[in-house]
Amino acid sequence: MAQFYSAKRRVTTRQIITVTCNDLDSFGQGVARHNGKALFIQGLLPQETAEVIVTEDKKQYARAQIKRRLNDSPDRVPPRCPHFGVCGGCQQQHASIDLQQRSKSAALSRLMKNEVSEVIADAPWGYRRRARLSLNYQPKTEQLQMGFRKAASSDIVDIRHCPILVPQLEALLPSVRACLNNLQGARHLGHVELVQAGSGILMILRHTVAISAQDREKLERFSHSEGLALFLAPQSEILEAVSGQTPWYESDGLRLNFSPRDFIQVNEGVNHKMVARALEWLDVQAGDRVLDLFCGMGNFTLPLARRAASVVGVEGVPALVEKGRENAQQNELHNVTFFHENLDEDVTRQPWAANGFNKVLLDPARAGAAGVMQHIIKLQPARVVYVSCNPATLARDSEALLRAGYNIQRLAMLDMFPHTGHLESMVLFTCE
Repeated sequence: MAQFYSAKRRVTTRQIITVTCNDLDSFGQGVARHNGKALFIQGLLPQETAEVIVTEDKKQYARAQIKRRLNDSPDRVPPRCPHFGVCGGCQQQHASIDLQQRSKSAALSRLMKNEVSEVIADAPWGYRRRARLSLNYQPKTEQLQMGFRKAASSDIVDIRHCPILVPQLEALLPSVRACLNNLQGARHLGHVELVQAGSGILMILRHTVAISAQDREKLERFSHSEGLALFLAPQSEILEAVSGQTPWYESDGLRLNFSPRDFIQVNEGVNHKMVARALEWLDVQAGDRVLDLFCGMGNFTLPLARRAASVVGVEGVPALVEKGRENAQQNELHNVTFFHENLDEDVTRQPWAANGFNKVLLDPARAGAAGVMQHIIKLQPARVVYVSCNPATLARDSEALLRAGYNIQRLAMLDMFPHTGHLESMVLFTCE
């Protein structure tokens, strides 16, 4: 058969090269230099030399796989999880916590063009209080797979242990597996979500076919024997409470009720420290008027209200606004009001903004807060605290404040997700 040359086809030989890693990026990939560009190598740590095979060669960077590691870094540690390297949940269990925090702080510092003043961290293991486990029935074995997705794949890793889960959830895995395997409708289950709340453990079960009376009875018995709240989800937008009380968690000593589908920070220890540090950075005084944007159900809003003269929480999701109001009433906080607004529009024109605000906190989603930065500047607050789950959008949004005369006073890396590539942070801006 004749073969024709295509100018678009790039033929590369899988040549073995020897490189030394000199850095770790925030995603846990080793970084070396080869042919004048960055070479990313999963599993290689700084100070380690390895024989690698280049698997992807782009104009600005390349990727490689390790064929043979020639030495070990002082920061290399044995992974605690037997699924590490296959499960897509963690990327950095082979690196010491110190190295993980240093590399993430360095990445944040480069993006923000500012030194990281502190790392806000808590226990590196047993920290995750929420987990969503995929379910997949295997007809050949008549068994249910339960676990997380493999890295870069839709296949499921059948999880038996997960040392980043809070101990109560990890201990529950075997009995949840046994219960679900024993259901007649096991083949029609989508996923199970486990949450450790202040009120106890919640289990949310997604099913695609109506649950039989017999299966429902088994699930109810299981929820009572394990002392957990059970919720069924026949569709993504429907949630049926079967047993247990309304879930809640604590923030700054306040009790916040939430729906099982509501967002709550999965790392309780870091959340407590983050809220405390935000209050400290804002230096909230008894006469302050504070605006909390993207406020959710009040994780920051209600602690702010315990200290300020008045607080306004603004959120784009109506259900969360209502939950915030309920939580304020439950905690007998009468100087806080919640509003549902489109945060891409100019909120400073709203009647509740007429008196202005001297301090602002914002905690947006990954897309950031580009639409509200000019409105914050218009309010001319003395202090702004920006809590971020995406350093790229934080860097983008910060430019607006810096151009308006604000300065970065403090920059913290939040180690919310140890052993993973997630990088969260918090910045204090001041204007003199």
